[in-house]
Amino acid sequence: MKVLKSIISEELNRLKKDIELKFYAEHRLSGIIEKEEVINWLSNVKGINSEIQIIEQDIEKHKYLLSANLGKRVDEKTKEAQELLQTGRSHRLKFEEKHFKYIIVGGGIAAGHAAREFTRKGLQPGELAIISKEGVAPYERPVLSKSYLFPNGAARLPSFHVCVGDDEKERQLPQWYVNKGIELFLGTEVVKADLASRTLTVANGRIFMYRILIIATGSEAIKLTDFGVQGAHAKNIFHLREISDADELVKGMKRKKKGKAVVIGGGYIGLEVASAMRINDFEVSMVYPEPWFMHGLFTPAIASFYEKYFSDKGIKLFKGTVVVGFETASNEEVKIVKLKNGQVLLADVVVVGIGGRPLTTLFKGQVQEEQGGIKTNGLFRTSVPDVYAVGDVATFPVKRYGDLRRVEHVDHARKSAGHAVGAIKASEDGKSIGEYDYLPSFNSSYFDLSWCFYGDNVGEPMMFWDKSTPSTTKPKFVTY
Repeated sequence: MKVLKSIISEELNRLKKDIELKFYAEHRLSGIIEKEEVINWLSNVKGINSEIQIIEQDIEKHKYLLSANLGKRVDEKTKEAQELLQTGRSHRLKFEEKHFKYIIVGGGIAAGHAAREFTRKGLQPGELAIISKEGVAPYERPVLSKSYLFPNGAARLPSFHVCVGDDEKERQLPQWYVNKGIELFLGTEVVKADLASRTLTVANGRIFMYRILIIATGSEAIKLTDFGVQGAHAKNIFHLREISDADELVKGMKRKKKGKAVVIGGGYIGLEVASAMRINDFEVSMVYPEPWFMHGLFTPAIASFYEKYFSDKGIKLFKGTVVVGFETASNEEVKIVKLKNGQVLLADVVVVGIGGRPLTTLFKGQVQEEQGGIKTNGLFRTSVPDVYAVGDVATFPVKRYGDLRRVEHVDHARKSAGHAVGAIKASEDGKSIGEYDYLPSFNSSYFDLSWCFYGDNVGEPMMFWDKSTPSTTKPKFVTY
């Protein structure tokens, strides 16, 4: 009974007093905490206190004849008190608001570059917070499908935190944010965004309030389980988006060293991972539904060059078909990949790279959306005052082509973040800047090849420097 008394009379009643003071002092509870929840909790604490007093009286009255029934009552009230404690702690957190002038939701490349641009334009300590679900400071995500997977000299943090290769003197290690007075809330998931009240609620119940919000939530990997593909929950089927995903893939590659790998998808992730797996001496097969890979960017002529290069490296290409199911071994690890064309592939490791889906769920019904992303103007302002969206999640006007687009690429993530911050700071100074004038740019590398693409894939291409008879051992070509 001493345990029960300690719980109730000390921490629980301290919580009750603290919450009562905060609750009755607050006049702006709407959107922050449900009044009924707090009122019910306070009533329950009062009730359990009364019940405890009765139990204590019974114990004192029958102290030489303690019954099983009395012991059961003590156990029940102890459990109930512990549950009330947990609920009370959650309620108290909701009153402990954090206030910032600027908040960035998301912890990827765009978030890191926005933070750096704020420091360049003028930022006071304590003005900016970054809230990220990931447990590490912003980093260059493209590394995960390239050198992070290499068998020798693999890239590891802190070597590729944001801005590596851009300004080595300003590599944004975690201490960089501390030195700049920026608060990083890592491993912290925003579960509710109320743009009308300018509040964000995170998983532990804490409330964040802002004056200006930048949405940099990026994308999530599309999974075969989203489409109900049979067996897609099997072990050793991987997706690649965050560093934790890459760590799991590396572990899988070590467990199945020099085994058979099937890479699903013929885009950036598919090609980069396939080449990395081959470098790790896996037998690699690629599966994609298009007639050639990088279908949205490459012309047939360019694709044929790269497809031949991949085939010469020993990678098998299965074009124009999709995966319809998986079979597993007795240990629930994937063993067979079934294709729509009837073929089956043996697999020890499967990597799915079939695209991304912009993370807009938090803001649904609060902002205008277009093409799956959050619609912005040329300054990355959304339809809600003082709310901006950058990177993968933004659908923005492309001036030179006169249309709206959503671009998933590191180059745009960096530049859009910088432009949005420039617009914010200019507005604060009573000035203005021009609209984002972006030339779409894409690049990638596989094995010892690399490429850059600028503009739109339209019209009939012209090839320069015949790729079939190169004058060097490493063929080069330009297409216009």
